[in-house]
Amino acid sequence: MSFTSTVKNEVSKLEVNNVEKIAELEAILANGAILEDNIIKITTENASVSRRIFNLIKDIYHVIPNIIVRRSINFNKKYLYILHIKNKNIDLSNKIPKDYIIDDDESKRAYLRGLFLMSGSINDPKTSRYHLEFLVNDEKYAFFISDLLNKYNLNSKVLKRDTKYMIYIKEAEKISDFLRLINAYNAVMYYEDIRIYRDHKNMTNRLNNCEQANVDKIIETASKQIKDIEIINKVGLDLLDEKEQVVALYRLKYKDVSLLELSEIISIETGKKITKSGIYHRLKKISNLADKLREKM
Repeated sequence: MSFTSTVKNEVSKLEVNNVEKIAELEAILANGAILEDNIIKITTENASVSRRIFNLIKDIYHVIPNIIVRRSINFNKKYLYILHIKNKNIDLSNKIPKDYIIDDDESKRAYLRGLFLMSGSINDPKTSRYHLEFLVNDEKYAFFISDLLNKYNLNSKVLKRDTKYMIYIKEAEKISDFLRLINAYNAVMYYEDIRIYRDHKNMTNRLNNCEQANVDKIIETASKQIKDIEIINKVGLDLLDEKEQVVALYRLKYKDVSLLELSEIISIETGKKITKSGIYHRLKKISNLADKLREKM
């Protein structure tokens, strides 16, 4: 079962009040209902969603829809659940709901839940990318939905896709916030567990990469310092002052350590405190002398 189906199954079983039922059904009708021969038809591939719609219509309009079950035409072993409702003067002409339908937070969230049931899909967070989308037919309605989502700071955007319009959210935290909005709390827990695991894994990988990059840099820098010392050694290390000679000899002895580690080794073995900065400045003088000797070679 897809993650989208899991979320829809969860929210289809929520207990809601009558105000929420009206807002939720309004979104379902706007995104899934068509009128044919004075019969309103709503089609879904999800059995839980079909039962949800059945109960909403029964509770609000006091009619019993007929449900027809058919195998999907593309032979993917899925079934289509088609609800037939005799027209009860339900207005399908306007997709954008009247203000009173979504005049409070509860109603807005219920409307978004109905929208998701009919036109929403969400990637499993185990996949390589985070993605939540709604596919609608009308441009004006698409921007209405995007504005409604963004009232909750979800950073949704609209994209034209063929003859339809996609409203989408890409940020993991925002998708999790949307699941909270529609009261899909089990889905939130699953989503957050996977998201935190992936974030931790990515952070570990980044730290490992940084650590490896630092090791590579230390080795590369030390290699150049050793080459500089070897150039000077061809003429004689007595070209260096006593302190520089000490650093040069210890660098040749400890070829792979960092400057900090080298300063600690010299301080312990000689009994004379030297800082990482002091090591750096002496190696800089060694490098400058080596460059001058190279020019004369």
